[in-house]
Amino acid sequence: MKRAAWCLPLLLSACAGPQQSALDPGGSHAQGTANLWWFFSVLLGIIFLLVFGAWLVPLFRRNRGVDSQLLEQTHRPPAATEWTLAKRVGAASGVTVLILFGLLVASIVTGHAVSQPQSRANGMVVEVTGNQWWWYVRYLNDDASRIVVTANEIHIPVGRPVLIRETSNDVIHSFWVPGLQGKTDLIPSRVTTQWIEANQAGRFRGQCAEFCGLQHAHMALWVVAEPEDKFESWMNNQLKTAVPPSTPDQVQGQQIFLNHACVLCHTISGTTAAGQVAPDLSHLASRFTIAAGTLPNTKGNLAGWIGDPQAVKPGNHMATLPLRSEEVQPLVDYLESLQ
Repeated sequence: MKRAAWCLPLLLSACAGPQQSALDPGGSHAQGTANLWWFFSVLLGIIFLLVFGAWLVPLFRRNRGVDSQLLEQTHRPPAATEWTLAKRVGAASGVTVLILFGLLVASIVTGHAVSQPQSRANGMVVEVTGNQWWWYVRYLNDDASRIVVTANEIHIPVGRPVLIRETSNDVIHSFWVPGLQGKTDLIPSRVTTQWIEANQAGRFRGQCAEFCGLQHAHMALWVVAEPEDKFESWMNNQLKTAVPPSTPDQVQGQQIFLNHACVLCHTISGTTAAGQVAPDLSHLASRFTIAAGTLPNTKGNLAGWIGDPQAVKPGNHMATLPLRSEEVQPLVDYLESLQ
């Protein structure tokens, strides 16, 4: 019953919000991919109809232009018929080669176009590291004091090119935000890159597109494109240390957090928690989801996630804490205050 109780939130989180589709592009790179898809679909659809029509026509022709008695005697069609068929097959083969060559050229041109930004001016670099099963996100900056670390959510300003530098800490993952760009593999001990750029504000859902273990399907992320001023406001907030507790319950919740094994894995800036193997929680409450897009970030979902993470996401590496029932609510209150 406990596992079944989580099915509805999982279903609602999967169905709610913006769609994850390469045919709903939000940037120039994704637009190029969508255009290529439509070109392929329309052209190949027309070819299919023509071939299907050519296959149907002979079925309804009574006189196929062949002397049936001569065919029965010689078991060969007339030379003129053979020559006509040879010309038609040759022409069809030639057209097929030209079409395939044209599709190849279109793919190469589009691939080259979407692999480069329209302009590198005012670009930014975001480092994304894949883990089983969550995303470590780090905003690089020449000024070390302005380096931001977050998880499972990337904010970008509209109209600015963003270079995504990708690697993996364990197995091969694949970074895919279909509304903004194609797929790029994240390979251990290797750095891969892709450019994304949004030309409109919105939320774009991404997904690991390479099977990476038991919870591969629950390794999602969000890219949030917003106007420059809102992005700068978000960035400045992320640069701040975690909000200190302001109520007795939040103070108690902070002590519960610091006195348990949470501090061995997670970081909360401004406290003694400095773990590096799990998501940074300094601004947890500002994120839309928890558990890498598995659940909406609400108090109820957070309490359930802390209480029994294996019931929500079986096989994940988060330990089940030995919390007393009266400790859960103060801990959740504290974590939900971390804006």
